[in-house]
Amino acid sequence: MYKFLTLVTAVLLATSAQAAPASEASVDNLLTLTKAESTMDTLYGNADQMMRQTMLQMTQGQTISPAQQRNFDGFATQVVAAMRTDMSWEKMKPMYVQLYRDTFEQEEVDGLIAFYKSPAGQAYVTKMPLLMSKSMAISQSLFQSLGAKMKVAMDRFVVETKKNN
Repeated sequence: MYKFLTLVTAVLLATSAQAAPASEASVDNLLTLTKAESTMDTLYGNADQMMRQTMLQMTQGQTISPAQQRNFDGFATQVVAAMRTDMSWEKMKPMYVQLYRDTFEQEEVDGLIAFYKSPAGQAYVTKMPLLMSKSMAISQSLFQSLGAKMKVAMDRFVVETKKNN
């Protein structure tokens, strides 16, 4: 009987020790502390800027008429407006909350909240947009170099393909 009670106690303790899922309220608090909504707004601004830079790169060395420039600008504006509508924070937040709840346990969310409430956590949140901006600038310069190499490779591919036909 003693062995049976010990086994039942061990099973009950193991079951109660399982991690609790994160609450919606704690995830909401975490998203507020990390300024997730303003981060999304920053991403939209960056998307607009990246689209315009990509269009400039695509037309580099070409003369663009004012009408073509208006079309490019209008296209970028429409795409970003659609993103802001279809991927608004009001639509995205419930998905983020569920993703966090599915991914993190309550103890982990509590730890993250403690970090983001700390001076280091707030510095991280405050400085992350600048870090991301600088990172994107570095990536864009690397992609420009890569794009030029890809164009050379594509031109070579086209020439070789025509030769072999």
